[in-house]
Amino acid sequence: MPEALLEVRGLTRHYQTRSGVVKALDDVSLRVEEGETLAVVGESGSGKTTLANLVLGIEAPTSGELLYAGRPLGPRRPLAVRREIQYVQQNPMTTLNPRRTVFQNVRVPLMTHRVGTLAQQRRRAAELLELVGMSAGLLDRYPSALSGGQRQRVAIARALAVEPRLLVLDEPTSALDVSVQAKTLTLLLDLRRRLGLTYVFISHDLGVVRLMATRVAVLYHGKLVELAPTGELFARPSHPYTRMLISAVPVVSQAEADAKPRWEWERNLRLDHDGKPSACSFAPRCPFARAECQEIVPALAPVRQDHVAACHIVTGLVPETTER
Repeated sequence: MPEALLEVRGLTRHYQTRSGVVKALDDVSLRVEEGETLAVVGESGSGKTTLANLVLGIEAPTSGELLYAGRPLGPRRPLAVRREIQYVQQNPMTTLNPRRTVFQNVRVPLMTHRVGTLAQQRRRAAELLELVGMSAGLLDRYPSALSGGQRQRVAIARALAVEPRLLVLDEPTSALDVSVQAKTLTLLLDLRRRLGLTYVFISHDLGVVRLMATRVAVLYHGKLVELAPTGELFARPSHPYTRMLISAVPVVSQAEADAKPRWEWERNLRLDHDGKPSACSFAPRCPFARAECQEIVPALAPVRQDHVAACHIVTGLVPETTER
């Protein structure tokens, strides 16, 4: 098997609180191949942002390890590695310094990594603005003078300033209007092809994920519950949680509605049965759950080629008697 650009092995992040241990991420393993877009999806609290923070080195794992291009990746990283992994956050109004001009914002990573003179940095910033579809004449504007879509393009330009290989994008379009969102997604797709970038794309929007991703990792309560190529996942989701998520995606035609998995049960939000934890964290919400689901932790098991899911229905331990 060829070496992955990023590999996550048994990654775990627990937090100690007054009420006990919170398992934000629990024994997650996956690979990100160079040139692909791996989407990480799930509801709020599923562990998506925690995974992003660990990849970026913002937090240290409780256990497990990260490998980048085959080398261990700890929280303290050489400048050269930090240069290759960049970040685009959700809301550009909170990531761009409102007291700095567009040029001053884009220049920050160039200064951090000691790239070029002031004049060279300005030329590079102008090139980056044009790369993301903006005029170099905006370099001396402040973020408050730009639209939301323009601000996010500036944030993308800044992330590209030092020519990274891997971009971590955390809900990069969720703060934008729908029409602006579509243009930003098209830009990201184009940049990935033109620059040979690799994306870890954090999102709760499965419509966006279907457009952007080559593979999808589904998290639930810090656990990886399904991982598959995008087309395969949407056509034949195996884990009940994935099926529930996809069944809730809005559609605009009867053909799209017919293609969605059936989910005829209530999408309840209960997290446990009378406060008693279950081995499978999704069991309290699952219409197929049996006693085994309360007692035995499901392991990731093959479903089809390059498709795995952590569910006793997949392994056959629990037969699914209800029609899918």
